[in-house]
Amino acid sequence: MAINILDNIDLRQLGERLQQARKRCGMTQLDAAQIIEAGRTTIVAIEKGDRRLKPEELIKLARAYGQSVSDFVRPRPVVESFDVQFRAAFRRTQEDEAEIQPVIAKFQQFCENYLELEQIMTSPLPRNYPSEYQTSGRLVELSAEAIATQERQRLGLGDRPLSSLRDILEQEVGLRIFYLPMPGKYSEIYSYNDLMGGCLAINVYHPPERQHWSLAHGYLHFLAHRHTAVVDREEQYQKLPESVRETLRSKRLAEAFAKYFLMPTSSLLKQFNDRCRANEGKFTPTDLFSLAHYYGVSVQGLTYRLEEMKLLPSGTWDNLFVKRCEAKERGLKVRKMQQELGLQPDQQRREITPIHYQHLAIEALDQGKITEGQFSRFLGVDRLEARRIAESLRDYSSGLLEDVEANLIQG
Repeated sequence: MAINILDNIDLRQLGERLQQARKRCGMTQLDAAQIIEAGRTTIVAIEKGDRRLKPEELIKLARAYGQSVSDFVRPRPVVESFDVQFRAAFRRTQEDEAEIQPVIAKFQQFCENYLELEQIMTSPLPRNYPSEYQTSGRLVELSAEAIATQERQRLGLGDRPLSSLRDILEQEVGLRIFYLPMPGKYSEIYSYNDLMGGCLAINVYHPPERQHWSLAHGYLHFLAHRHTAVVDREEQYQKLPESVRETLRSKRLAEAFAKYFLMPTSSLLKQFNDRCRANEGKFTPTDLFSLAHYYGVSVQGLTYRLEEMKLLPSGTWDNLFVKRCEAKERGLKVRKMQQELGLQPDQQRREITPIHYQHLAIEALDQGKITEGQFSRFLGVDRLEARRIAESLRDYSSGLLEDVEANLIQG
């Protein structure tokens, strides 16, 4: 059976899948060659689709990559390699390449899995995509605020805080969003193609406020630079010199959009004035922390926003925190004050995979369309954790059905 499959499989697709699996494991071509007791040039030929694999070689490589043989030979959507997109968009040093390549490979694997689950369950992700916004020839700040305002109106968000932004972008827009382990200096990865649509990966290690900002930041790339792949380093709300900023228009637009999208001017002005009236005309540090918590942003981001609006004196952030302590101590001080005020960041869903993705996977498992091993692989966890997640998802679905039935009876 294995020989028949390998005789008829597309060698280039098989080679690409093997290459992606190898990179996700952080293995070199030489490492892979040693596994099948061959030279490096043999692996090069296999991954290019120029050399047919022997069944025993595929078994050895699949085992080394932590996957089953069926992962490589079953029919799957054909997707352009993300690495091809990012090679043009992101100039990487060898050190950068070693750091980010496994993340990009894992990101693509999850996106392909999502598409595969949709096809298995005949349940495509709805796409509520706006036309790509045109920003050339317009001032960055004006463009960013206009796009933020239009998107809030389009999605019916008003000017309320976006406490569940991941759910909004997944369920209301139709983006594929994963929270993946990344080196600390990276905040998000964005990719788009016509088959998979908009895809975002957020650094799972970052604090909730930073992830919230990264979601909005990445959303702008989708709205205004849809077909340009992006790997963003973490430079949240930094004040860049004008000479540098002019060469980074895309990044400046994303930063400006995030502040307007997360902290609408009209809403922020009202909240600021309400707090001042309650404190006899004063805006206190406690108000600063409370307002940052309200919008789900960092105290630094909110402070800079209020400085720009001339509601706080220029240099407030520097005077309050920067001049008084080193960066590490500054972060600890902010967290300590948040704890004392009972303002811990909202713990939004930080699972690796989106909720719709998880429900597609559990439905496929319960209907016998995928195995427990495939379910575990789709969720990116071991089988023990996969069973725990499966029970949790079943309980969640059961609870929803009970609520629906109760509502129908009452109605």
